[in-house]
Amino acid sequence: MTGLHPTYPLRTERLDLRAHRQDDLDDLLAFHSNPDIVRYVPWPVRDREQTRVALEAKLTQDRLTEEGQWLVLAIELRETGTVIGEVLLKWASEASRQGEIGYALHADYHGKGYASEAAREILRLGFEELGLHRIVAVLDDRNTASAQLLERLGMRREAHLLQALWFKDEWSNELVYALLKDEWLSGRSGSAASDQG
Repeated sequence: MTGLHPTYPLRTERLDLRAHRQDDLDDLLAFHSNPDIVRYVPWPVRDREQTRVALEAKLTQDRLTEEGQWLVLAIELRETGTVIGEVLLKWASEASRQGEIGYALHADYHGKGYASEAAREILRLGFEELGLHRIVAVLDDRNTASAQLLERLGMRREAHLLQALWFKDEWSNELVYALLKDEWLSGRSGSAASDQG
């Protein structure tokens, strides 16, 4: 495996997945500052300056050159040019060809299939371009909307870990979902027509 250097934007039916830009700040602030959105993601509620600092780090996270790195892409709604969320891919292990996905989406765009559309493209990227064997998603067990999204993508629940993580001042139970490359290639990953997440 030689890493991943995508050509942007990655185009789906309605979205452009691309590297972050400085002018994404206002769009990112709209959901990074929302307590309901960040409840189950690993960052705190952010003000404008904290979001700006986070954005600076994201500007360089548009490729994977070694294991342990995260690819962090803006989800841009092509129709309006608005950044409505972010989608992530971690290169967790080169030797074992393991990866992890994540995502966050502005509340105004929930329930329209955008998160599923973006996550499906990131799974494709991980399996077909990075050459991963297995991709997981780890989430708080109270995040039922995210669990349902992963199931629509064809990911299977592998574990339910009780009090596995001290997260945002409390013990958190975690769910682990996974998908194998051969499952992805055989079409187990769900159809775009069934998306609601």
